Amino acid sequence: MRVTLVRRRDALRKALAGDLSLLRELHQQKTGDPLDAAADTVQDELNSQLVEVESRELTAIEEAIEKFDAGTYGNCEDCGKPIPLNRLRAIPYASDCIDCRRAAERGTDSSSAAVPWNRIFDMSEADTV
Repeated sequence: MRVTLVRRRDALRKALAGDLSLLRELHQQKTGDPLDAAADTVQDELNSQLVEVESRELTAIEEAIEKFDAGTYGNCEDCGKPIPLNRLRAIPYASDCIDCRRAAERGTDSSSAAVPWNRIFDMSEADTV
């Protein structure tokens, strides 16, 4: 799992470096007309949102690597129980078990914030709503 985390971290670092370089280039270019300026603005916004998501994932991965080195990797931060291996395979930087994540998404657990890009969805509940 540590190797997977390190590989993903390195790939994200390269991607972020490229994204930031692209954003700098776009800001230095002059736009021709109002339509070009509007298109550039939309592209800038999309790129900055992508950088933000990648940055959050990179932070979570770096925290997971630190936990791995400290010997606490794979334990839920909320309840302390081991996070199932299948969850860690799907999301190697997961910091909570599925039950605690669901509770956080329902708002019953105010100690952890729901992360929209890492949402767990229960189909049985969605069908009844």
